[in-house]
Amino acid sequence: MAADPFRIRDHVSDFDEIVGDIRARSLATRRAVAMEANIAYGTGPGETLDIFFPNSARSDKPIHMFIHGGYWRMFSKEEYSCVAETVTGAGAVAAIVDYSLMPSARMDVLVGQVLKAKAFLLAHADRFGVAPKQFSVSGHSAGAHLATFLFHRSLAPSGVVAAFLLGGLYDLEPLQTSFLRDEIALSDEEVRRFTPMRHQHDPATRVTIVTGELETDPFKLQANAFRDILAAQGLAARASLIAGGDHMSTVRDLAVVGTPVAAALHALIANDASESHGEMPLPRRP
Repeated sequence: MAADPFRIRDHVSDFDEIVGDIRARSLATRRAVAMEANIAYGTGPGETLDIFFPNSARSDKPIHMFIHGGYWRMFSKEEYSCVAETVTGAGAVAAIVDYSLMPSARMDVLVGQVLKAKAFLLAHADRFGVAPKQFSVSGHSAGAHLATFLFHRSLAPSGVVAAFLLGGLYDLEPLQTSFLRDEIALSDEEVRRFTPMRHQHDPATRVTIVTGELETDPFKLQANAFRDILAAQGLAARASLIAGGDHMSTVRDLAVVGTPVAAALHALIANDASESHGEMPLPRRP
């Protein structure tokens, strides 16, 4: 029987070691970087975020929101505090966000929560010393999926200047026949409503889509297809591979200074799109 291409443990032999490293790095970040923890962005359970501050006296710092992955049903903001190292290193305030987990909550709740977190951050820009016109977002895996809902096309601008999508899921239909069928049981209605490839997006948002070279085919194919869809909608969208990277090593390296993926996020926050930082372009579909 062929391995499920979406079951990450089947394809990343050192999964537990990497998760342990991410957790250790996150604990160190929470001790070393100035922060405010467990700020409520809503009134529901789990609607909290952590703010990390760069070493800067500027009152108009960029703000960057990170959404963790875990197939919508595991992990927390505390376990991904380490991403704040790269964000604050780029001179931005980092907001690491929590959301409810499936299957106890359904996808509409999760999407609503990340939108609520974004609205809270923009409404409280003065409190955090940030410039609301310099808002960017990143996410890994399920977090990359959720991040796409922050820059939909609408009558009002999304307010997201840039998005960094790492190892994301942009077509939910294949997950209905994966191991997740028994874990989160996506309905046909959820697939219809919450597949990013079926939505229109804000042409003012710059989008960087990054995938590990060693990811399974669905992740690379979806990244390729979503890049083309965004480009057709008028967005400045680019997609690239991280050489030798897999689904978990790339998100660990997002917090490691000097790695290609951390450099790419730093460049996006600093609006330096001219540097590739060791990435390989993801081929366009024939």
